[in-house]
Amino acid sequence: MTDLATGVPIEGQLEAYRSELTGYCYRMLGSAFEAEDAVQDTMIRAWRGYDRFEGRSALRSWLYRIATNVCLDMLTSAQRRVRPMDLGPAGSGHATDPGEPRPEQIWVGPVPDSRVLPEGTDPAEVVARRDSVRLAFVAALQHLPPRQRAVLILREVLAWSAQEVAELLDTSVASVNSALQRARAAVAAADLTADVHNPLDDGQQALLARYVAAFETYDLTALTALLHEDATLSMPPLPLWLRGPADILAWMTGTGSGCRGSRLVPVTANGMPAFGQYRPSLSGSGHEPWALIVLELSAGRIAAVNNFLDTTRLFPLFGLPARLG
Repeated sequence: MTDLATGVPIEGQLEAYRSELTGYCYRMLGSAFEAEDAVQDTMIRAWRGYDRFEGRSALRSWLYRIATNVCLDMLTSAQRRVRPMDLGPAGSGHATDPGEPRPEQIWVGPVPDSRVLPEGTDPAEVVARRDSVRLAFVAALQHLPPRQRAVLILREVLAWSAQEVAELLDTSVASVNSALQRARAAVAAADLTADVHNPLDDGQQALLARYVAAFETYDLTALTALLHEDATLSMPPLPLWLRGPADILAWMTGTGSGCRGSRLVPVTANGMPAFGQYRPSLSGSGHEPWALIVLELSAGRIAAVNNFLDTTRLFPLFGLPARLG
């Protein structure tokens, strides 16, 4: 199908917005997989309804209206997504049972930067976009009612005016401003102190190089020296999480010692440094997928180590190989 006014195929016009729409839906839903489903539904609805669009508003605004409605529909019956830290107090590094895995549908999951950060944007805008897909920020958004969530993202992340948001949500400017005020207060209560990852920052790159060297040699003294005093370790879908270098060291020395001999392959996730972790194969040949590690950095140290264990779905999403020879 071709737009008669421009002569440009409609599919091409719609695809130009896929990345930013995926970022929007990911912030709304907390899942890369649900975000991609939502965007695909948005594209199908837009393609089918294009002849009724007729340029009455900007194409981008129209797509965001559709995407918002799709997300709000999906959130009607969905359980709020969380991180392990939302479920209870920190556990012990000496624990031998990390608990039964919880369903994927309850967790805030990671997303590749390539899916949610549009290419060719201004460097300052890239930093802002990275900041707005951090795990802690996306998790904080999940605590908001869905419409408040949409208001905060559209106003604070995408810089829409109150009037534009009111038109999209079919409400008043006063209602938008009230929702934004409540959403800001709720998000301000969350711990969002981690630094934005800057691949050009020499200090961050040196920290990551030390982390990789310490992890791959399993030098736990060097590894824990890189951690903040209140650093956390989590392992979704397992509910157990740990706080502090002492408990993290105890875990990696004991139950987690199977990670000895691992290899790390760098990627980026949620605007933060990440690695595909491969543990030595039980067959004795090569390395098998074990976890997607997403690091949160703060003031020159590692503030959080997030290990996502659903490698069957996550490694293909991040373009990571099925195994290392």
